[in-house]
Amino acid sequence: MADTHALAALVQALKGLPGVGIKSAQRMAFHLLQHDRQAATTLAQALSHAVAAVRHCSQCHTFTEHDICDTCADPQRDRGQLCVVETPADQSAIERTGTYRGLYFVLMGKLSPLDGIGPNDIGLARLRERCSGPDLREVILATNFTAEGEATAHVIAEMLKARGLKVTRLARGVPAGSELEYVDLGTIAHALVDRR
Repeated sequence: MADTHALAALVQALKGLPGVGIKSAQRMAFHLLQHDRQAATTLAQALSHAVAAVRHCSQCHTFTEHDICDTCADPQRDRGQLCVVETPADQSAIERTGTYRGLYFVLMGKLSPLDGIGPNDIGLARLRERCSGPDLREVILATNFTAEGEATAHVIAEMLKARGLKVTRLARGVPAGSELEYVDLGTIAHALVDRR
């Protein structure tokens, strides 16, 4: 690699992004510095501005530039439903479907005892507080279908059922447009158990 500490620092910073290894980080750094210095400057300014301006919504914990995000502030949202997701990216995916009109709570993670992430690290106390409102009818658990996501959903369900709340879980099963012979056995098994 070229003999500059600044370039090495840039590569290390890019390598910190999810899914980016050393070779990809080097390609990005070389491209930005060799072919598109204006894009590099724009990226640096946008990143710096986002770090300074973006914070967590005081109600749902997603990213926002204000105290309360646009979703929580929207009077047209159904305040009787609360969808619990792991990340703002998961919230965004659900919003893109255009089918859900309730509110959210973003955990900013999932339980993972092997990684030292427990209930206090993902804000379960804040979720319990959020679920104390009188208008809430249903909490939808939309954590991922990984071992950690399932454990997180189970802990939340037990916590909220003890408070008398209706708790539901996202359905899972065979993806639309797929052929059974190509679907993994675990998905087929869950589809059979959760059939309706």
